[in-house]
Parts: sequence; structure tokens; C-alpha cells
Amino acid sequence: MILTGLLLGALLGFVLQRGRFCVTGAFRDVFLTRNTLWLTAFLVVIAIQAIGLAVLTATGVIAPKVTPLPLLGVVVGGLIFGYAIVMAGGCATGTYYRSGEGLVGSWLALIGYAGTAAAMKYGVLKPLNDGLRGLTVPATTIHGTLGIAAWPLLVTLVVGVALAVRHHLRKPRTVLATLPPRRTGLAHLLLERRWHPFATAVVIGVIAIAAWPLSTWAGRNGGLGITTPSANLVSYLGTAQPRYLDWGVMLVLGLLVGSFVAAKSSGEFRVRVPDATIAVRSTMGGVLMGVGASLAGGCTIGNAMVETAQFTWQGWISFAAFLVGTGAATRVYIAGHRRAGTGADSGIPAPVADAGGTPQRRAVLTKI
Repeated sequence: MILTGLLLGALLGFVLQRGRFCVTGAFRDVFLTRNTLWLTAFLVVIAIQAIGLAVLTATGVIAPKVTPLPLLGVVVGGLIFGYAIVMAGGCATGTYYRSGEGLVGSWLALIGYAGTAAAMKYGVLKPLNDGLRGLTVPATTIHGTLGIAAWPLLVTLVVGVALAVRHHLRKPRTVLATLPPRRTGLAHLLLERRWHPFATAVVIGVIAIAAWPLSTWAGRNGGLGITTPSANLVSYLGTAQPRYLDWGVMLVLGLLVGSFVAAKSSGEFRVRVPDATIAVRSTMGGVLMGVGASLAGGCTIGNAMVETAQFTWQGWISFAAFLVGTGAATRVYIAGHRRAGTGADSGIPAPVADAGGTPQRRAVLTKI
């Protein structure tokens, strides 16, 4: 059953790459351009997964675990992680799918991220991780603290996200003027046509729901997750102990496979070597990502996408900390460069304006 992780991961990697679904860019754009399109798309994923989780839990298919809130670890780790993803040029999933596109800077960030995550969970930094995460407060879920059922929170989330989606859909659209397509039919739709952020979010939300029963049936009680599987992958490579090789490891390996297939098939794969400054920054960003995600108990997927769908305090507090950390790094690495007239850091993804594709497919933005 663990091979279902590889298949689902490959599907997720394909969708992330083709949809240009970059959480770092979504968070960054809130501060840099006041654009919330991609943040809304991210919230769509949470809302869809929350609905699916409610159904799966109510029917007894899954039984998610919740643990007491390690408040200090979540806040400190969240701030570190949010800052680090701007340095690295992508969050956990962004680093994986951009590695599959051939970005050497993302390869460096991924090595740093997985390596320090392993050190924090199983190695020399484990005492630090255990110490901070051992400082807990008696709170698990928001509805549990409030003494209410979960459904009012679910309804509030779904309605709020639906209103945000309507707001963006009613705006004048930015469309892409491209050269005539090289493919037709499904191939054109999947490999050439630009995917709408909300359509991408719906597909990712469905994948996130499917991850729960598939992971559970493979003996792992959880949904999508990147940090612990990345740490387990490093530990398996270093020790060859089978206990580290689980569904989650297959998932992250699948991300690389799926994103590579998507990038290669669409003509977007190209090995790109960064300059020395970006290389060092990406590496250090990856190292800090592993530290921050471990302390927070998860990355933008495990915490800000999965834990939030369970309405845990850890999920929503870390989400807020990620945003604050990203905002601080945006001021340092991007806004500051623009004020100085040096331009934005080329290592940071730009999903709102990024047309992607080969030179023959680059787009001209027009308003309709």
C-alpha cells in the first residue's frame, strides 16, 4: 500500500508544477503587491479538505490524532520557517516541484531542508526540538477549546472562502496572449494551457482528502506531510533501516517524479544554476526551513494546509506565524532591493506574473 504514496505524490507534483502553485509566492504577494488571489486559492484547498475530513471522520474511515499545543515551538518555528521560505525561493512543496524543474538553487535548499529536519527529529538537534515542543499548553482544537461542535467553524470557513473566491472571479481577468498551441485536446489542456489558481486548488484539495485514507490503510495515520517524510528519507538513506521507509517517504519521492514529468512534458525543464549569492541564500534558507518546520510541527502543507483543515490551534497559529515571517523576509530580500533599484530577487517565485513555459510560449499580459 505504500506505493499509493508514490502515485499520489507524483500526481500532486504534476499538479503543483503545472498549476504553478507556490505557497511562498501566495504569502509574499500579500505584502509585496497586496494581491490575495493565490492566498485565496490556498484557502480553497483548506476548505475543500476540511469538508472531506469531516465526512471521512464522521463515517469512521479515518480517526485523526490531535496533540496538545506546543505554543512556543509553533510560534518560533513558524516565524523561522516563514522567513526561510523567502530565502530558499520556495516552501517545502515549492522546493520539491522546482527541483523537478531543474533549479539547482532548489536542489540546494532541499538538501538543507531535509538534512536539518532529520537532525531536528532524530539527530544532534533532537534535544532542542524535543525541548521546545515539549512545552505545551492544554489546547488542541479550536472547537474543543470553545466547547462547540466543529461544524460552525467549517461553515464559517467555507462561506468566507466562497465570498473571497467570488470577489476575485468578479475582477477583470488577466489573460495570456500566446503563440498558437503545439498540442490539441487533453494534451493542450494539461501541458500548455495555463491553469487557473482556483481550478488547481480544487484538484489539490481532492488529492489532500485522498491522502488520508490511503495513508491510513498503509499504516500511517495522517494526511499530506512533507517535513517528517523528508527527515525519514534522509534517515533511511543514512541507516537503511526499513522503519523509515513509509507512505510519506513515497509521497515526497513522488513529488519529484511528478514535477519532473510535468516540466519535461511541457518544455519547462531546464537545469538552471544560480549565482553564488542565490546559491548560498537558498542553502541557508533550506537549513532554516528544516529547523522551523520541525519546531512548528509541520510546514505550509502539514500545518497551514492539513492541521488548519482539522481546526487545530497548531495549524492556524503556525499559519499566522508563517505569514508574519514571510512578510519580514519580503521586506528584507525583495522590497528593499526594489527600493534600492536592484530589482527583486530572481530566486523568489512569482506566481501571479509568471507565465512559465519555454521562450516560444511566454505570454503578454492583457486586461479584459
